[in-house]
Amino acid sequence: MKNFKYYLSFLFILVLMGCNAKQDDLSVEVYETSANGNKLKKITEFTSGNDAVTIQLLPDNQYQTITGFGGSFTEASAYLLNNLSKKNRELILEAYFGSEGAKYSLTRTHINSCDFSLSNYSYAPVEGDMALKNFSIEEDRDDIIPMIKEAMAISEDGFKILSSPWTAPPWMKDNKQWCGGKLLPEYYDTWALFFSKYISAYKNEGIDIWGLTVENEPLGNNSNWESMHYSPEEMVEFVSKHLGPKLENDGLDVKILGYDQNRDELEEWADIMYKDEESAKYFDGMAIHWYASTYDFMPETLQNTYKKAPNKLMIQTEACVDSEIPHWQDDAWYWSKEATDWGWDWAPEEQKHLHPKYVPVYRYARDIIGCMNNNVQGWIDWNMVLDKQGGPNWFQNWCVAPVIVDIETDEVYFTPLYQTMAHFSKYIRPGAVRIGFEISDKDLMMTAAQNLDGSIAVVVLNMNKEAKQLKLELEGKETTFKIDAQAIQTIIINTDWIN
Repeated sequence: MKNFKYYLSFLFILVLMGCNAKQDDLSVEVYETSANGNKLKKITEFTSGNDAVTIQLLPDNQYQTITGFGGSFTEASAYLLNNLSKKNRELILEAYFGSEGAKYSLTRTHINSCDFSLSNYSYAPVEGDMALKNFSIEEDRDDIIPMIKEAMAISEDGFKILSSPWTAPPWMKDNKQWCGGKLLPEYYDTWALFFSKYISAYKNEGIDIWGLTVENEPLGNNSNWESMHYSPEEMVEFVSKHLGPKLENDGLDVKILGYDQNRDELEEWADIMYKDEESAKYFDGMAIHWYASTYDFMPETLQNTYKKAPNKLMIQTEACVDSEIPHWQDDAWYWSKEATDWGWDWAPEEQKHLHPKYVPVYRYARDIIGCMNNNVQGWIDWNMVLDKQGGPNWFQNWCVAPVIVDIETDEVYFTPLYQTMAHFSKYIRPGAVRIGFEISDKDLMMTAAQNLDGSIAVVVLNMNKEAKQLKLELEGKETTFKIDAQAIQTIIINTDWIN
């Protein structure tokens, strides 16, 4: 009997200890992608150790609301999907849009052709057709439209589509060419009508366009592929007096984003676009690209632009490993500092320092985290699928996509960039709000957001050659675990226990 009493007392102490542990321990799910081969692997072994990096989450400190993350529907990607087996086509679209995949929520597509088209084309090819009686999206019916529709059928939560023109039809431009030149003022109303017809035509296909950018890269691309130049004053003129009123009169509720080029000239454009109420009226925000540097996400520029118009959007609309041919089935390359971009060869001498060699995975993760931490609401990758050459691209402007395919052998390669994107898109959902944090080791990069269901997603990037011990703290609870060397982690925290 005496032994039994001792046993009950001991059991009671154990229960108390268990209760205390439960009070102190923070329950999390951890997913890791790393240079050692982890690919969105769920971490189940939690270790504790000394010298842990402390991360304190501050959910009461709230910032921008997240619009989404995703990639782009291009003719190149759609063409490649059309030339794969049904099994592999479905595999890729499920991987991007399925509930078990990356769950892309914000996407982009091109209006008329772009460099990642098979050829030059316009929906309004008839010269002088100012009423656009011959307008037709027929060119998209065998590739881009089916790709979007199949993605829509797969996606449980749906996704937003942002559409961008690379150029107006040549007959509307001063140089009558696909590349370079400006829109002639006498065609401003016709070009505004073009946007309206495009949105309506896609709506008739069952596809809603969420937003538009006025022009992809209005500063041009040295007339290498489809382009059309605007000054910021010219874009404000076109939007405030033609495009905005036209869409409003036609009852088309879409977002209009200005600029749509590299961040290094973003502030100058914001000064003109947001100069006064009249100029800013129809602009819902700014579209930005990352090509000004391979490592600098330009936080000061992003912060200054946000302060000029805190009620407007900033959406990253294009990013890719450019000027590279994909490294087929070579995961290690994506974790190595071997990639170069256009600036490695072509940047002016005073800008060369902005374009050193870089690690592709780090560039993606660093930029997305940097954008999130500096008030950017959405981040869109470029092509979803490319071939082993980095195309098809009519100008041979080769690039890398997260998914590379060989249509000759019907093979698919998910590069580490796919998992990198999924660390954000799968776990930080539209409507999430970025929250504050404090981290004790500045060698690590991180961001955090609270989803609409209350869960908190934390993304941590470790670019160091050694693993790090992490101690995550929230509302008096904590947990300790390890992040591998050269790794990205997403940590999901259920917050139902918080009053």
